[in-house]
Order: sequence, then C-alpha cells, then structure tokens
Amino acid sequence: MVKIEAIIQPVKLETVKEALLEAGIEGITILEARGHGRQKGHTEFYRGREYTIDLIPKIKLEIVTTEALQDKVVNAILGAARTGHIGDGKVFISKVDEAIRIRNDERGEAAL
Repeated sequence: MVKIEAIIQPVKLETVKEALLEAGIEGITILEARGHGRQKGHTEFYRGREYTIDLIPKIKLEIVTTEALQDKVVNAILGAARTGHIGDGKVFISKVDEAIRIRNDERGEAAL
C-alpha cells in the first residue's frame, strides 16, 4: 500500500476530485493548508495599506491506495492540477505498512 499526499491550489480541488473519481478512487482526505514554496508569497493592498502574504492557502489531499493504482492516482492528480505556472503544488508518495479499519478490524488492503 502507498500513501499519496498532494498539495494543490484551492481552485483545482473540484477538478482533481472529479479526476480521482474517474480513476476509481473513493477514499480521500482533504485538508486546508497554508505554506509556500518557490513562489514565496505576494503583496496585497487593503484599504490603502500594503500587506505581505507569505503563507499562501493550499489544499492537501491524502489518499491511501494499492501499489497497483499508484500511477493511475498520480497521473489523475497531475493532469487535473497542472496549470503550468509556479505554485501548482507537489505530490509525495510513501509506503504504508498497515491499515486497519476501526469498525470491524479488517487489515491491509481490505481495510481500504
């Protein structure tokens, strides 16, 4: 099993969710996040004052799936989230040793 974590732009959330559903992914965790990478934030004016926004709103997706579906999930995220501009986000993939469904104690891929 693998855990796929993706940091994406908030405006791309619906597009990515639709792409994941088409790829057959049903379980997903979505978190609101703030941070920055190379884009380092930006400056805005509000009521005549200048403000530096250095932590940019992002969305973090977490998906645990089988290794067989890993490439399909990653390709769905990349295709749906890419704008070609700085700040599109990142995808991280890590191994998952065990998964346990709390309701009935199912383990491994059956718990997904």
